[in-house]
Amino acid sequence: MIFFTADFHLAHKNILKYCNRPFANVKEMNAAILNNLEDKVKQGDILYFLGDLSFKKDTALMFFKKFTDIEIHFIIGNHDHTDVIKLAEKFCDSVSRLKEIQIEDQLIILCHYAMRVWNKSNYQAWQLHGHSHGILVPFNFQYDIGVDNNNFYPVSYQELLAITSVKKNNI
Repeated sequence: MIFFTADFHLAHKNILKYCNRPFANVKEMNAAILNNLEDKVKQGDILYFLGDLSFKKDTALMFFKKFTDIEIHFIIGNHDHTDVIKLAEKFCDSVSRLKEIQIEDQLIILCHYAMRVWNKSNYQAWQLHGHSHGILVPFNFQYDIGVDNNNFYPVSYQELLAITSVKKNNI
């Protein structure tokens, strides 16, 4: 299966208050997010991670070592510092700032940031992003796959098919 997620902000204490996350502390938040990921994403699955994993190198290293049995494509976010990017380059199947993929007949544009327009946006291409923590009003065929917008779970391609099936064309 194919999954998408973003904005874990592991070990980031201030994200609890900035995003009003429902956790008592960072340890509880980290455990919930990682457990939710493990519940859905299994060995052999593909994960597109759209940025903001962690400020901390040791926390990022723990994440990458924990999930070596899944294919990870890492899209760099604004909180992914050089040390985290270097780890991603070592452990992930790809690392980029923008990525276009196609699943079945669906073109999908992946970026940490929401875009106003994107390649083939007027032809029902999707744009998946993080960064806005669920507060941005999306355009049609655009979706915030960050954990704050998805009950702290990753989103599967099948779930996105259901979400986008009710949207109108961007024309």
